[in-house]
Parts: sequence; structure tokens; C-alpha cells
Amino acid sequence: MIAWWRRLRRQRSEARRFRSIPVEERRIVVYSEGRGYWTHFEPVIEALLRDRGERVLYVTSDENDPVLAAPPDGLEAFWIGDGSVRTLFFADLRCRILLMTLPDLHSYQLKRSPHGVHYVYLHHSMVSTHMVYRAAAFDHFDTVLCAGPHHIEEIRARERQQGLPAKQLVEHGYGRLDSILAQSVPGPLARPDDEPSQVLVAPSWGPEALLERHGAAVIRPLLEAGLQVVLRPHPRTLQQAASVVEAIVREFGGHEAFTLDVDTDGKGYLLGSDLMISDWSGAALEFALGLERPVVFVDVPRKVNNPDYEALGIEPLEARIREQIGRVVAPDELTSLGPVCQAVLREPHQWQQAIVEARRQWVFHPGDSGRVAANWLHRRLQ
Repeated sequence: MIAWWRRLRRQRSEARRFRSIPVEERRIVVYSEGRGYWTHFEPVIEALLRDRGERVLYVTSDENDPVLAAPPDGLEAFWIGDGSVRTLFFADLRCRILLMTLPDLHSYQLKRSPHGVHYVYLHHSMVSTHMVYRAAAFDHFDTVLCAGPHHIEEIRARERQQGLPAKQLVEHGYGRLDSILAQSVPGPLARPDDEPSQVLVAPSWGPEALLERHGAAVIRPLLEAGLQVVLRPHPRTLQQAASVVEAIVREFGGHEAFTLDVDTDGKGYLLGSDLMISDWSGAALEFALGLERPVVFVDVPRKVNNPDYEALGIEPLEARIREQIGRVVAPDELTSLGPVCQAVLREPHQWQQAIVEARRQWVFHPGDSGRVAANWLHRRLQ
């Protein structure tokens, strides 16, 4: 109880410190749900600070967000938690622009302020807006920074379908993709002939997701095929289905070719993998389009949070793009997963060409999204 009270007092103190800043100086406020979202904000914030000289106020719900301890020059950080202080903070917010990655604004606890704030949504995944997300996830934003043309097509269709006012839709791009492009040498990895290819297993989460449904049956055929296997469970899988991961580790933890990776912020295993195995995870698009390497998708049931998504008449990107960037395997064919991966890995340059074309088709401004967003935000303030 004492620890809870101290945390609440600190959150209230941080909210008062934010309110002590004159309203006219609160030009751009960024709200982050937690430390894992910095990778999406970083390119935009860096460009705002470096190129535009803007002051940025960064508000986070994560007490352990590293930005609190070491904010870049020009950024001031505040911790408000994820409870009542945050709810009140949103309800009475006064600033020019609020930039956030949290969807469903005004649908649940976090409401729009009555004080003329311009709400801007920054995508933290390249997937479509109408299947994985709830139906009204983006309805209450004024502007959406769109990763690719599919986002514009979907949001405009939703506006027509529901009679909603038109938002400002910015041809933005995707910051995490840009970070991967900047930190890697895209394309096939050069390996000695006697070194096995590395496969990264990185699925989504939920009762219908790959690990939750099939567990060790995903890993076994890969090891039997002589592949180096890195398992990166989704953080929500570790929280909600830890027993599944524990069972996999019990069976394969002693195998020299198996590694469990729970550092979701790290890119080491991502950059060093030749191929990814996934299901409906947006991470598969980041891997393929950022590294120009293929994905093998196991066709478990779709991850659907909007049961009426088909009424929009648009097939989601995460379904459309699969055959462009990789192969699809049926769940009852998991025993063939090893040979399928080996076959895909034998044609790395053909896959690279196809993936580069897919990136051209589906992503705005690869490598330059931070500058594009910063310029738009700066113009909006003029």
C-alpha cells in the first residue's frame, strides 16, 4: 500500500510539473504506452529536435522508460502511469498537438480533451486498420500518419461507410522499418557452407496464435532439418501463455541449435536471421520489408478484433502481401516446415527482388519517414 501511494504521489507530481509549463510552450506532446514504443517515435522526435528545433514534451506510462532517465536534448519527459492520473491528464489536456500510437482514442478511458488539441496517430505496425484493430480504433483522430497506401484506402472507406468527417491522412512511412534498414545490410546473409541458416520464430499472440495452438510442433521440424532456431515469443504470450514457452524450453532448451530470445527491444537475432516463421504478426512485415529476406507463414486462424471487417470490402494487407514476401504453410503440414524453409532459403535473390518490389508498392518514403512526419508536424504548427 505504501509503495502504491508513493507511486501515485509521484505521478501526480509529474502531471503538475507538466501543467506548470505555459500552454503556449506545449506545442508537441508525445504520449507513449511504454518503453517498447520509443523505436516508433524516435525517427520523428529526432527529426523534430535536430532539423526543426522543436521542443518535445514526452509523456510515458512506463516507470522504467529509459527516456525518463536520459532524455535527448530538447525533450522533457514525464511519468504519469496508466491509471487515474493518466485518465485525468487526457481529459483536461491543453496543447497544440498530441502524437500517440495508442488506438481507440475516446472509445474507452482515454477521452479527447475539450481544449482544441489536434490528435495525431502514429502507426506502430504496418498491418491494416480494419481487421486486427477494433472497428472504431481510428475514428476520433484528426490526423493519421499512414505507413502505406493501404491505410489511406481503408480509412477513407471507413469514413464513407460510417459517414465520418474526413481526417488528414499523411503519406508518412514506417519508422521501425527505417531503423531496420539503417542498421542492416539488406538481402541474403553470407554464411560459410558448413554454417546452418538461422530461422527466427516470431509469431503473434492470443489463443489462435501459432505458439499457443501448436507449441513444440513448430520447433521440432526445424531442428530436425538442421536449422539454427531462435524463438522470440510475443511479450503477451509470455504473460498469458507462459506454460507453452516453458514446455518448449523443457524439450529443446538443451539443444545446441535452439535459442530463446525474450529481449523484444533487441535487434541482434532479427538482423542475423535468414528467414522468419510467423502467423499474422506485423513483425513479419518488418522483417521481410526491412531485411529483404523471406517469411514462412503458418496459416492459423486470422487475428480478428473487428468481426465486421469484411464489410469494408478490402482484403487486409497482412493477407494480401503474404505470397509476395514468402510462402504459406497449412497448420496440418507443420511436419514439412523444415523442408519448406530449406526450399525457400535456396532462392534468396529471387525473394529479395520480390520483396523490394513489395516495399515499393506498400510503404511510403522508406528510410525517410521521420523527416516527412517532422516536416508535416512543423507545418501544422505554423
